[in-house]
Amino acid sequence: MRKVFNWKLLIFGLLILVLAACGEKSQEDVVKKLSENLEKLSSYKAQAEMTMNTGQEEQKFNIDIWHKKDGYYRVSLSSNLDDKGSQIILKNKDGVFVLTPALNKSFKFQSEWPQNSSQPYLYQSLINDVLKDGEAAFEANDSHYVFRTKTNYQSNNNLPNQEIYFDKKTLTPATVKVLDKDNNVLVEVNFASFELDSKFAEDDFSVDKNLAASAASAAPSGEEAVSESKQVLSVMLPEYTAGAELAEQKNVELENGNRVILTFTGERSFTLVEEHAEVLPTLSEPKEVKGEIVNLGHTVAALTDKTLEWSYDGVDYILASDELTKDEMIQVAESVQGKSTK
Repeated sequence: MRKVFNWKLLIFGLLILVLAACGEKSQEDVVKKLSENLEKLSSYKAQAEMTMNTGQEEQKFNIDIWHKKDGYYRVSLSSNLDDKGSQIILKNKDGVFVLTPALNKSFKFQSEWPQNSSQPYLYQSLINDVLKDGEAAFEANDSHYVFRTKTNYQSNNNLPNQEIYFDKKTLTPATVKVLDKDNNVLVEVNFASFELDSKFAEDDFSVDKNLAASAASAAPSGEEAVSESKQVLSVMLPEYTAGAELAEQKNVELENGNRVILTFTGERSFTLVEEHAEVLPTLSEPKEVKGEIVNLGHTVAALTDKTLEWSYDGVDYILASDELTKDEMIQVAESVQGKSTK
């Protein structure tokens, strides 16, 4: 009896050979290689743009990321619209710091950052999120390996998942999309460059050097400085109030401006204090904080159990509440950029 040649089987076999020849890796292969990269990682420099849709308006930031072994990090975040509002998250042998160079201000955190939370712009954090999620989804396209993993944002439960795009050739990050519960992209990080085995000066991760170098480029001068000193405080009201309503607005005259105390009452009562940010003396000691570093979108904040403190556009803010949850405090703070009143 004459045998019928199975062309489909032949084509399938040839396809398998082509894929093997192209070096297509399985999920297990990629995970293993990422783990190896993590173990031998000594240093890197990266540049990225982060887009955040967590507030009322889309915010874009330029990010410079530096890392060297033994736990040294420097993450510089600056708005695409205003470099003077730049902030630096710094970790060295002395601790974790958030610097606002234009104000010569620094916070020192008693924190395990960055290990205590997902960080969409840090290579180590992204790899660890992949390694820890035994149920991570995986796919490969023409240029990237894509993982969909759970996130670990201890102070924000509204961002449960992320998609991480690793470059196929280098396995360095290309794009990260952080998703809400409805799979909307609220945070997106696009890497413009990523350089492994970078070289650093001995003091590149020191507080003093980073404050001095960044403050010099951000400080106003001449007519601009005079104009800023005469600026009237515009009181910013939150769009999101967790059901509370503004009950009282109190103005306090200060030597160099004024302070506004806003009291909101309801099921979740809170107080929001706003005042002109003061440029601190050069030798000021960092303010110690027993709390967490939180990215609000438009700025970086210090979060404790009952307070959230941040600076933005020349104004210091303190949000205090015994009743708001941490998630709610973050939502209120993110929405303070929403509208203003004199």
